[in-house]
Amino acid sequence: MSDTESDEEHNKLGEYEGDRNEAGERHGVGKAVLANGHIYQGHYENGKRHGKGTYHFKNGSRYVGKYQQNMKHGQGTFYYPDGSKYEGSWVKDVREGHGVYTYPNGDIYEGEWLNHMRHGQGVYHYHATGSKYKGSWMNGKMEHAGEYIHSNHRYKGNFSNNNPCGSGKFVFDIGCEQHGEYHQILQDPDELEYAEPPSVFKWIPICITPITPAGQEKSSSTGKESKENSSV
Repeated sequence: MSDTESDEEHNKLGEYEGDRNEAGERHGVGKAVLANGHIYQGHYENGKRHGKGTYHFKNGSRYVGKYQQNMKHGQGTFYYPDGSKYEGSWVKDVREGHGVYTYPNGDIYEGEWLNHMRHGQGVYHYHATGSKYKGSWMNGKMEHAGEYIHSNHRYKGNFSNNNPCGSGKFVFDIGCEQHGEYHQILQDPDELEYAEPPSVFKWIPICITPITPAGQEKSSSTGKESKENSSV
C-alpha cells in the first residue's frame, strides 16, 4: 500500500488556507485540500510540509507525525486502511530506526527497521498462538541468532531465511534441554510441482542435559546421552 503523499506545490487545483511567508509560500500552520482528495493539516516551512502534521489519504490511510522537506521524517504513526499500524521512526519517507508494526491479524513486531523492512534486533509476537520470535532480522527475514519462545518451551539457535538451521537447542520448562541440529532435506526437483524445491529442515537430536544456567551455556556436543534419551 502506498504511503507517499502528493506534492501540493505541483498540484495547481488544490485549495489552501493558512499562513504564508513574504514570498507567498505556505509557511506556518495551514490546511491543504488536494484535487485527488488528500488532505494535509499542519506545519509548513517555505512551501513544504515541515514539522508536525496530519495527512489524510483518500483510501482511508492516515499519517500523524513529523515532516521534513515534504517527507515523513522523525517520529510518526501511519494508519493503513487494512487496520494495520506503524508507530515509530521515519527517515526520508521510509520506515527506519525503531518502530512497532501492528498487523491486521493482531501480530506485532517491535524492533529495528531499515528501508521499510524488519532489519536488526526485534521481537515478533504471534497473536494466534501467543508465541514470539526474538532475535536478529535481515531484509525482513529471520537471520542469524534468535529464539522461538512458546508457552512451555523455547528454541534457541541460528536462523536462515526465516527457518531454524544448524545447531541449536530446545529448552523445556520441565527442567531439561535437548541439543541437536537442523539439517536441510534435499528433495528431488522432479518430484515437486515447484520451479525450485522449498526449504525443508529436519531436527536431528543429539543429547539431553539439565538446563544450563544463564551465562554458562555449553556446546550442544557436551554431555553424551544414550540414544534412548535423544528424543523428547
